Amino acid sequence: MKIEAETIYKDLSQKLLNIVPDSELRHLAELACEINQLKREKNAIILCHNYMTPALFHSVADIAGDSLELSRKAAQTDRDIIVFCGVKFMAETAKILSPEKTVLLPADKAGCSLAESITAADVRMLKERFPGVPVVTYVNTYADVKAECDICCTSGNAVAVVESLNADTVIFLPDEFLAKNVAAETGKHIILPSLLPGGSEEETQIEYQMIGWEGRCEVHEIFSVQDIINVRKSFPDAVILAHPECSPEVTQAADFSGSTSAMINHVEETSAPRYLLLTECAMSDNIASARPDKEIMRLCRVRCPHMNEITLEGTLNALKYNRYVIEVPEDIRIRAERSVVRMLQIG
Repeated sequence: MKIEAETIYKDLSQKLLNIVPDSELRHLAELACEINQLKREKNAIILCHNYMTPALFHSVADIAGDSLELSRKAAQTDRDIIVFCGVKFMAETAKILSPEKTVLLPADKAGCSLAESITAADVRMLKERFPGVPVVTYVNTYADVKAECDICCTSGNAVAVVESLNADTVIFLPDEFLAKNVAAETGKHIILPSLLPGGSEEETQIEYQMIGWEGRCEVHEIFSVQDIINVRKSFPDAVILAHPECSPEVTQAADFSGSTSAMINHVEETSAPRYLLLTECAMSDNIASARPDKEIMRLCRVRCPHMNEITLEGTLNALKYNRYVIEVPEDIRIRAERSVVRMLQIG
């Protein structure tokens, strides 16, 4: 194990020396070595979301990527245990697609402000209020919410999902900004339920084709157009990328808007003097450490407090003590799986 720990340390040193102190890297390398040993013994696979810290991302991940991509790939493996280094709704999605596997989350909570902005009861209320209107639910939701919708979507395929429905009106939940960005791209007029008058007769007098929800990601809602203006003043040649969970004003002011995978691909496939990513800051560190030839600016240091709950120590304990096990009631899982599979058929 000492040889493996030294190999991990050297690799992390090469990638993270300007990000993590050397003394800390040695400790992290030893933890990573122990984790890798345990996952071999237990026939486990470790999935790491793009928002994981660089030391974890670059030392123990068998598969790295966005939440849905990870769950899809995990469902194709023959491993008995899935350790999902992400937040709870992501681990639930892995369980929905791989019910026969044990899914572990390396933190007791690891919630999400966006996922917690809506409940299954909220969806049922909207379906009663707008009968017959198809419901699209972002994958960044809990399983019981997915179970109440017609189809799920990601930030990358949301437009394609909405257009696939061929519906005059669509309910799009729960991210307000993603919904507004999709509405702008599909030419739909969006309204939030709280802004609609009370009676159904009054509601029919307002023209709208999309019904949104007032849920937001606590990280992405922080970014503003002023941030972009300030960066452009000092770095006019910087390419600015924004996640679609940012406000429409921010995504329109940016040079590129896309999912985490799309943002990574854009950096990989283009040549620019420097890049600034308006998203969770750990992803910028991960790109910078993997691609030292690309200048990734570290001006926006916004860390998701929920993603930050996932650590190497927690990952080690998840494997050691078989915790924290993700369970999804079968009746909910079956209905949620239907919505996810419908989305996968679109791409």
